[in-house]
Amino acid sequence: MALRRIARSGWRGASCGLTSFHNGALSEKHVLSHYMCANVNRMSVRSRGVSVTPTQPSPSARLALEESDSECENSVTRGLEVTRPGEKPRVVVLGTGWAACRFLKGLDTKMYDVVCVSPRNHMVFTPLLASTCVGTLEFRSVAEPVSRIQSALARDPGSYFFLASCTGIDTIKHEVYCQTADGSELPNNPYQFKVAYDKLVIAAGAERLTFGIKGVKEHAFFLREVSHAQEIRKKLLLNLMLSENPGLSEAEKKRLLHCVVIGGGPTGVEFSGELSDFIMKDVQERYTHVKDYIRVTLIEANEILSSFDVGLRQYAANHLTKAGVRLMRGVVKEVHPEKIVLSDGTDVGYGLLVWSTGVGPSEFVKSLDLPKSHGGRIGIDEWMRVPGVEDVFALGDCAGFVEKTGRPVLPALAQVAEREGKFLAELFDRIGKQNGGKAHSASNVELGAPFVYRHLGSMASVGGYKALVDLRQSKDGKGLSLAGFLSWLIWRSAYLTRVVSWRNRLYVAVNWATTLVFGRDNARIG
Repeated sequence: MALRRIARSGWRGASCGLTSFHNGALSEKHVLSHYMCANVNRMSVRSRGVSVTPTQPSPSARLALEESDSECENSVTRGLEVTRPGEKPRVVVLGTGWAACRFLKGLDTKMYDVVCVSPRNHMVFTPLLASTCVGTLEFRSVAEPVSRIQSALARDPGSYFFLASCTGIDTIKHEVYCQTADGSELPNNPYQFKVAYDKLVIAAGAERLTFGIKGVKEHAFFLREVSHAQEIRKKLLLNLMLSENPGLSEAEKKRLLHCVVIGGGPTGVEFSGELSDFIMKDVQERYTHVKDYIRVTLIEANEILSSFDVGLRQYAANHLTKAGVRLMRGVVKEVHPEKIVLSDGTDVGYGLLVWSTGVGPSEFVKSLDLPKSHGGRIGIDEWMRVPGVEDVFALGDCAGFVEKTGRPVLPALAQVAEREGKFLAELFDRIGKQNGGKAHSASNVELGAPFVYRHLGSMASVGGYKALVDLRQSKDGKGLSLAGFLSWLIWRSAYLTRVVSWRNRLYVAVNWATTLVFGRDNARIG
């Protein structure tokens, strides 16, 4: 037990003893505790690798450490301390979404050290995520490792990626507090540490809105992560195979093979289109015993694709209906394990329920004691700075302009996040060149022109080699609108060029070609 506590106190032990020295408490117990903790933390540093050489404590050392363990526990010291004079400023980035990864890609690592903290080690190319649910694309085709986006995270001595979640921020001490996921194999569970920063960039993203509806989190699938797509795929294929078992009633087969999508935004429409393609081209051929039972229902409270041109909305509705997707108007009141209840009392049975109703602030963002914009996002000014908080920036889905800027909160779109990430990387380049990279040193830095967002348009696939392209700069503005096969070619070409790496572009192109020739893979793995 003592040895385990010695190992667990690795980073914090030596500091615990030093704290005792500074307090003038030079008791034998404190000196011995400091000596042993320092021995435990004797390190051999090779490039970026750190190896710890433990020593065997004597019985008296064990007893002293047992007594002082609780004292060390109260001092959270493991982690990265404040950068020293002569070292590069440290930029800490929270998140690996569109905004964070575009910022990481553009950050000059000759000027800064960078630390990225996120519960996932990759960026998800979300516009193509729906295609992975039915086997049009492989999962790795839409996941880009963050170390490929910014190689300094894997290479440079002062830069790191930590697989963890941020639990708190101390803007006075310039520290973030993190912990790994429960169930990790580290000494403490969850393992906690801190990271000191010179500049902090919060790009923690957002969470799916459930509007507090009972049963949504327990029974519905979301579509934000690769893991979500994997779960949807396994559930869909499982239901298809189970429905072929003998003895099932007609009603049970229809329920099992009823796929319900809640939310008529681009994600919901694209997923419905992918499902209809899968049904018409693959289920009809490979699940002939149950092909007549599978169906898709898309439920939306208002109109599908409400941000698109009215003509495109009507085209999408007509095309989806012809492809076998049932469109329903309704508001979900409650979700049960095998059915949903609408506000008008209608019961809709389902075998697969996918929830896609927009995003809102995460619990982490809500918990931060920072200025907030309309809708509960972290408030920012025109340069992505959090007002009144030194050296803290925010961008992406978790951030929005504060009211005094006179700007509207931008929509939670990938192109918004990407543009903000590019802007902030260029801003950090200007700050660094003016020696403002260190903490408390950017007050007199010339920031340049503020951020300006110009909408490039919207695209959505509706299945059947058809897509919508809306190039208007605003919902009420004028511009080019296209629908049909040509739009589908534009949609695929545009997204293929936006995939982050050449490796994944090749994966996507090969997956598309393979699906076209051989159909989608229907193997259920896991």
